[in-house]
Amino acid sequence: MEVINEVMPTSRERIEEMMETGPDGPIFMVNLLKFKERAEYEDGRESDLTGYQAYQIYGRGVAQLLPKYGGEVFFMGDVTMLSLGQVEDLWDEVAIAKYPNRAALFEMTTSEEWLALAVHRSAGLEGQLNIETVDPRPNR
Repeated sequence: MEVINEVMPTSRERIEEMMETGPDGPIFMVNLLKFKERAEYEDGRESDLTGYQAYQIYGRGVAQLLPKYGGEVFFMGDVTMLSLGQVEDLWDEVAIAKYPNRAALFEMTTSEEWLALAVHRSAGLEGQLNIETVDPRPNR
């Protein structure tokens, strides 16, 4: 299995898939995050921030934005080891965000508020995997 971290979707097919209706009910987006050593802003601004610090600006803003779209931060944790399998470079953090549906995620990530925060996301992230999941036991 080949693993390729990305900061933003790079294929038209992936973007179109994200715009589809998706599963019924809530989705849980699993984010495997890898941070840059130093933040690199696309507009060329100087920064003394680490990638982690830049991403935290984004993360705090998104945590406040999520409830507006019916979402919440479900889990966050630092990666400490890989106990099974192999990857060339381990991710730094795992975050899981819950959304009422895929449409809410798409609406949030195309909002003016999110786009303003996303500059810090891009500055801080070396790459990530973003995996949509559902709870197979919705009534638990």
